[in-house]
Amino acid sequence: MNKDIRVRYAPSPTGHLHIGNARTALFNYLFARHHGGTFIVRIEDTDVKRNVAGGEENQFNYMKWLGMDWDESIDVGGEYGPYRQTERIEIYSKYAQDLMDRGLAYPCYCTEEELAAEREEQLARGETPKYSGTCRHLSAEERAAKEAEGRQASIRFLVPEGRSYTFNDLVKGEITFESDTTGDWVIIKKDGIGTYNFVVVIDDYLMKMSHVLRGEDHITNTLRQLMIYEAFGWEAPIFGHMTLIVNENRKKLSKRDESILQFIEQYDQLGYLPEAMMNFIALLGWSPEGEEEIFSRDELISIFDANRLSKSPAVFDTHKLNHINNVYMKKADPERIAKLAIPHLQKAGRLPEQLSSEQEAWAASLVKLYQEQMNCASDIVELSDMFFRDELVMEEEGKAVLQEEQVPAVLAALHAKLEAQADWSVDTVKSAIKEVQKETGAKGKGLFMPVRVAVSGQTHGRDLNETIVLLGRDKVLHRLKNA
Repeated sequence: MNKDIRVRYAPSPTGHLHIGNARTALFNYLFARHHGGTFIVRIEDTDVKRNVAGGEENQFNYMKWLGMDWDESIDVGGEYGPYRQTERIEIYSKYAQDLMDRGLAYPCYCTEEELAAEREEQLARGETPKYSGTCRHLSAEERAAKEAEGRQASIRFLVPEGRSYTFNDLVKGEITFESDTTGDWVIIKKDGIGTYNFVVVIDDYLMKMSHVLRGEDHITNTLRQLMIYEAFGWEAPIFGHMTLIVNENRKKLSKRDESILQFIEQYDQLGYLPEAMMNFIALLGWSPEGEEEIFSRDELISIFDANRLSKSPAVFDTHKLNHINNVYMKKADPERIAKLAIPHLQKAGRLPEQLSSEQEAWAASLVKLYQEQMNCASDIVELSDMFFRDELVMEEEGKAVLQEEQVPAVLAALHAKLEAQADWSVDTVKSAIKEVQKETGAKGKGLFMPVRVAVSGQTHGRDLNETIVLLGRDKVLHRLKNA
């Protein structure tokens, strides 16, 4: 690409970092890094009423958590700031005044009640609601009279009539809009704050954006934005509108859809790994060449190609996420996984809030035992349930195993061997089971299955010797005796 690549992620601090926004941020980040370009994070906070406390901080924290960094923003500065829109009000006012001076915008004194009545009348006639242009040609005297009534003015852009606006979208191909589909629209609200479709163009131009990669729900905004680019004689950036993310029923992700966790911090709280989340999110609406799906951040940067953005909706597949995270969990340092998982055991009341060094070592060994099975760190609570029960919950299949002829002799012999052991370790347990094999003649499933069932209630599980050691002497001897 010839021109300098400059892209942006521009969240509104109206909520915490959502999966869809995280994907937008990530694709812009990967695009910039792949081309050696610049990645900007800009805060679009002009919808003041909807801004939430901590929203801005959450966006930044979880972008960092996912593994992204940026070159310009409110926290690192840059030559094109300020990077928060509420600090750029004077800039927008200047450009709005320029449009008014050239007759391309005008003050509108219509009240909300008058506009609502107009919309209702248009709907009653079967028309698509749009502003009729009531204030478009007011004389200076008429404007003064409106102001004398105490009416506040918004500023509307004068939409050209009978114009076609065409752009070539990176994902969707050529798209054309007709200007007559929209009425004159507000660029500056009555409170003096610019509207999204006006200020976003000012910011993207002044900050020299080369590309605008965003969700396809912004496609309809592009018409109004192209009007502003044309009005100032500016070259528009290259647009790329990513397809929607849908659930497994092919319905657009909704914040009311409780079948899918939708905020990045929820995955952090459950103990998903950030590098796995980055990997998974990168595959939501983008596909690399070949069949491989596991990529590091550096690999994603190296292979990211915007031409491979999908034209079909991206399905949020929870099973795929769990598979990817499990791959990363298996490879991770056990100490790291223990730090993620132990708090879940504490939260569930399985472990005390303050752990002794002995308790911490035991818990870390327990987590390591199940590390390969965990899709996320919180899985440890359910996986390790039997370690925290006084009495066994016996599977039906396990009950059948204990009815086999050799079982009483095997369990009695093992109970005697383990009770006599002074040392309680994997080696001594392994040695005791070998001695039982020699003594009873039982081997293979006939030996190991009843022992597993007797101590765990399960017919399948993790390493038997480690399981016995972690269960502890008293619990194992009690369960063997009961069985």
